[in-house]
Amino acid sequence: MTPAQRRNLLLRANRHLGAALVDANLVKLESLEAANARLLELAATGAVRQRTVLGVLAYELKALREEDALLHLVDERGAGLVDLREWEVADDFKQTLSLESCWDTWTLPFDREEGINCVATAYGLSESVRAFWEKQLDGPILWYGATLDSLADAIEKIEAARAAAPKP
Repeated sequence: MTPAQRRNLLLRANRHLGAALVDANLVKLESLEAANARLLELAATGAVRQRTVLGVLAYELKALREEDALLHLVDERGAGLVDLREWEVADDFKQTLSLESCWDTWTLPFDREEGINCVATAYGLSESVRAFWEKQLDGPILWYGATLDSLADAIEKIEAARAAAPKP
């Protein structure tokens, strides 16, 4: 993916999540506008762990509890919940995933059983995130909600393992 495509994915994922949070009456439009402005600042810095409208709303602006967004995902979409710190991501995903796409969408496929992909996300309310991963993965998806910290820790663990792996 080119840098422009990545930026587009990042902004689209966050824009659609923000709209879904407003539509669900979880945040006010004014808070989302402030979070979007902050997201643009963060997107320019390259600090991937901070580039999240959900994180800005929950932890900087205190306009939303992350748990409320996850519970809404469970209630409205029938998703399960997973703490990725308790899982070992499947080897095929560890080796083949675009971790940049995982960061940009706050989503991580973590297991595959009998052709069904298990995917953890903090952005399950974003239609563009769901559509992106449906195109990336073969087979049906079983969606799980996960916290930003859980996802970030799991992605960073994969990054560290890739960096430590011997180069061919």
